[in-house]
Amino acid sequence: MKGHKRSISLPRLAAYGFILPPMLYLVVFMFWPLGRQMYMSLTNTRIINPNHGRFIGLGNYERLFSDPSFFQSVRVTLVYAVLAVIFGVSLGVISALAIDRPFRGRAIVRSILLFGWAVPNVAASLIWLWMYNDRSGVLNRITEALGLGRYAWLTSTDLALAAVVVVTVWQVAPFVMLVVLATLQSVPGEVREAATIDGADGLSTFRMVTLPHIRPAIQLAALLVCVWSIRRFDIIYLLTGGGPVGSTSTLVVKIRQVAFENHELGLASAYGAVGLVLALAIAGLHFLFEQRRMKWMSR
Repeated sequence: MKGHKRSISLPRLAAYGFILPPMLYLVVFMFWPLGRQMYMSLTNTRIINPNHGRFIGLGNYERLFSDPSFFQSVRVTLVYAVLAVIFGVSLGVISALAIDRPFRGRAIVRSILLFGWAVPNVAASLIWLWMYNDRSGVLNRITEALGLGRYAWLTSTDLALAAVVVVTVWQVAPFVMLVVLATLQSVPGEVREAATIDGADGLSTFRMVTLPHIRPAIQLAALLVCVWSIRRFDIIYLLTGGGPVGSTSTLVVKIRQVAFENHELGLASAYGAVGLVLALAIAGLHFLFEQRRMKWMSR
C-alpha cells in the first residue's frame, strides 16, 4: 500500500518539477514587475529619486483624466491599432490567397513578401525614413513625376499617422500571410473538389469552404496585430518621435515622454496601466466573441 502511494506521488512531484521553472520565470520577470508598476502608479515617484516615492492613491489617475493630451494619446492609439489591423490583416489574407496555389516562382515571391517581417525594426525605420525624406525620398520623386508635388510625410499632422501605419502594415502583413497560408494549406482538397463538382464557383467555394476554415487563424492574427500595435514603440519613435504636435503620440510613446523627459515615473506607470487595461479589454472582447460563436455553432 505504501509503495502504491509512493508511485502515485512521484508523477505528481515530476509534474510540479516541470511546472515550477516556468512559474518562477513568470513570477520574477512578469508578475513582480507588473505588480511593482501598479504600485508605482499610486505614488509620486520621480526618476531622480526612484526609491522614495510617496503614496498618493489615485492622484496620478486624476491627473490623467483631466489632461487632454491623455485622451489624444488614447485616440491616436486606437486609430493606429484599428488601421493596422484592417489593412495589415486584409493585405496578409490577400497575399496568402494569391500564393496558395502553386505557380512558377512562388518561392521567390514568398521570400519577397516576407522581407518586411524579416527586417529588424530599426533597419526598417531607417529604410522608410529615407523613402519619406522630403527632398530626396523616393516617394516624393514618384509624386513629382506624377505631377502631384512633394509631401511632408512625417512632419505633417495630416499625413504622419498614415505614414506610420503604412510602415506597420508593411511589417505585420507578412506575419498574417504566414499564419493564413499555413491554415489554407491544411484545407482538405476533397472538400474543395466536392464543392466544385456540385457546381459552386470560386467565390462560393471560398465563402462556404475556405473562409470558415481560415476564420480562426484570421481572428487570432487580428488580435495579435492589435495588441502589438498598442505596444509598438520603436517604429513610431524612430519615424516621428510622437510628433508633429502629438499626432502620432500613442500611449507607449507618451510613457517615454512622461518618464524620461518629465521624470515622473509614477505618472508614466499610470499610463502603462491604462495601456494594459486597454489590451486586456481587447483580448476579453475577442474571447467573448469566440465563446458566442462557438455556442452558435454548437446549436
